[in-house]
Amino acid sequence: MNSKKGEISEVVEYNATEPSTTLDKNVILSKTTELQLEETIAKIKYHRQIYDNWNFKSIDPSGKTIILNFYGKPGTGKTLAADAFAGTLNRGIIKLGISELESKFMGDTAKNIRKAFEDAHAQQAIIFFDEADTLLGKRLSSVTQGVDNEVNAMRSTLLIELEKFDGIVIFATNFVKNYDSAFLSRITHQIHFELPDDLAREKIWDYMLISEIDLDGNKLDIIKKCSELSAGFSGREIRTCMRLALPKPFLDGSQTLKLEHLESAIAQVSKATQVGKKSNQLNENLNSIKASKNLLGV
Repeated sequence: MNSKKGEISEVVEYNATEPSTTLDKNVILSKTTELQLEETIAKIKYHRQIYDNWNFKSIDPSGKTIILNFYGKPGTGKTLAADAFAGTLNRGIIKLGISELESKFMGDTAKNIRKAFEDAHAQQAIIFFDEADTLLGKRLSSVTQGVDNEVNAMRSTLLIELEKFDGIVIFATNFVKNYDSAFLSRITHQIHFELPDDLAREKIWDYMLISEIDLDGNKLDIIKKCSELSAGFSGREIRTCMRLALPKPFLDGSQTLKLEHLESAIAQVSKATQVGKKSNQLNENLNSIKASKNLLGV
């Protein structure tokens, strides 16, 4: 983040994109998550009635800002839902991560955060921070070098901008436990993105098995069986199953997608998921052993 002598910091512009999706048409979620999003949409749509006509602003003067936190396992639809949330409200959305905000110039990361909020206000756009735990982590109490100061400045600036902003902010994370308590206290809606339940999985399979696919067998029976076999899968993993299954009819010469092709793809994804879980567990065990050795001075 240190700049070279003579270099001039860059002026960053944050432009909103117009979503092409909406929650009711393009996103399939568990009933609990769906209800939480519907309640938030209602609060925004009827804000004037609630806060002005019913005078709830006298109780909740900071209620003009909506800060949502989408949290849950990878592949549960957080990023897709953020886009569709903006589409449902007919708002543009500015999508940000650490790479869009971080600057090589000392002090400019905080400036970029301020600029992002200014641009969002000017465009009446929603701000979406993906992988928000990289931004909302605990501020460093033991500052040893310039980069530590930069991290603290970035997080302090973000807290200030959240306090001032009168729009909609969405954070998304797989690791909500890493958030600093100061950020947690400012979040107005915590929305948990669960793995799809039985009904949601059936809807996802139905959505994926579009009418143009040449399907061998009764579609409803195939959906039911695939939903059963993919219990515990995220929406992203179900999409991966489809990506693996669709070439199979052309490899075996059948030219139509059969249940056996889908079953094979589901088994492939399930096996890969189990390998990933074992790898993650091994890494956790190694980290635990390393920490123990450090404590013992080994």
